[in-house]
Amino acid sequence: MRTALYLAHMNPVTEAHAQIVGDLRSRAGSVIVMPVRFVRGGEEVNSRSFPFTHATRARMVRALFGDGVAVSDAYTFTAPFSRYLPPLLSRESWRLRGRVAAEGGGDYFTYTGDRAEWLALGAYGLRPVLGRTTLAHATYGAQDRGGQQAGRHGH
Repeated sequence: MRTALYLAHMNPVTEAHAQIVGDLRSRAGSVIVMPVRFVRGGEEVNSRSFPFTHATRARMVRALFGDGVAVSDAYTFTAPFSRYLPPLLSRESWRLRGRVAAEGGGDYFTYTGDRAEWLALGAYGLRPVLGRTTLAHATYGAQDRGGQQAGRHGH
């Protein structure tokens, strides 16, 4: 059974995210959503631009999809964050890659709507599939973020 891994900010979960997850559910036997986390000193780091905790975002996903979608905390960066740099060369970035890949088992793919992220996921061997940003998604993203980052809504 093929698994779709969706690594995303989801802060907050938007209609665009819901549409993407719905599409992934039609393509794969299972979907695992991985909202990104940043942890320092055992505590999750949040900010005004990143206000919702991983637990809150997981509840948002579960409220939309129930048991039809799993939520994982494998996509977690732990301070000091500089140890993930430079990407592709740091041991810690490869450990993170290993945690993400392990969630998918043997038969998985990752999803992104961003070409640069698609290249990075491919460089890490995470079998990326590049989605298309539709006008409806971009418009919704602009509304959610006050007109900022209209093209990066579902990421």
